[in-house]
Amino acid sequence: MKLQDGRLRVDDHARDTAGLTYVYPVVSRRAGGVSVGINLNPNNACNWRCVYCQVPDLQRGGPPPIDLRQLETELVAMLDDVVHGDFMRERVSEGARRLNDIAFSGNGEPTMSAAFPEAVALVGRVMARFGLTGKIKLVLITNGSQLYKPAVQQAIAAMAGLGGEVWYKLDRAPQDGFSAVNQVQLKASAVREHLAAASSRCPTWLQTCMFAIDGALPDKAVQDAYLDYLASLCASGVTLQGVLLYGLARPSMQIEAPRLSAAPGEWMQALAARIEGLGLSVRLSL
Repeated sequence: MKLQDGRLRVDDHARDTAGLTYVYPVVSRRAGGVSVGINLNPNNACNWRCVYCQVPDLQRGGPPPIDLRQLETELVAMLDDVVHGDFMRERVSEGARRLNDIAFSGNGEPTMSAAFPEAVALVGRVMARFGLTGKIKLVLITNGSQLYKPAVQQAIAAMAGLGGEVWYKLDRAPQDGFSAVNQVQLKASAVREHLAAASSRCPTWLQTCMFAIDGALPDKAVQDAYLDYLASLCASGVTLQGVLLYGLARPSMQIEAPRLSAAPGEWMQALAARIEGLGLSVRLSL
């Protein structure tokens, strides 16, 4: 639900706040301001099904064909309102009136779209039109599953020239089997290869969500496996900017929702300290 005065909230990232198909604004706790989202999955389809996902009616699959002309029209209109109009004053609380980034996120995996490379180029042109190149970030929030594709790798390299960052989902250490958190099969070597492909082309952060299931937090074995995997990534030459460590701020829309609860702040801070002990920067969002 929105506030009665129509202001955006950090605990509500609904994609329909602007009444558009592909473009939506949010106030992001991780971004630290306003993020203009690009949704290439308006059909609520993704190749993963993370148990904490806030997308309603999520289904397995890929995105529909993207109308790039409509995407550009929507993005130009949104940025015109944010940069030149009354958007910040009318929709954003005073302390968050800062345009931080344009982010490929949305209701599914952005890189599943065949139009992703063209969309990156399109966003680059619009950023230049508004004088935003070099002033704000262009972010890709991804599960990394498509990073074996040359077209996706080339698009990520192009993002680097636009002040880009990759936020790569890694919620638990891949164990060469089924991930209960992400509801997919993962292989440690493939994740490492995809991370290497991303980080060698564009600054890359890991994005990790921690929470309790049925009241139980990830135990020592799960934490140790995660930390050992981070250490192995660094030892193998994968260059990471750090870890975006966050908890549950918005309710899951998946069937597991009643079983999930937020991790205590002290627990999250202790894990952040262990990650920092590996020599990695941590941005913690509770």
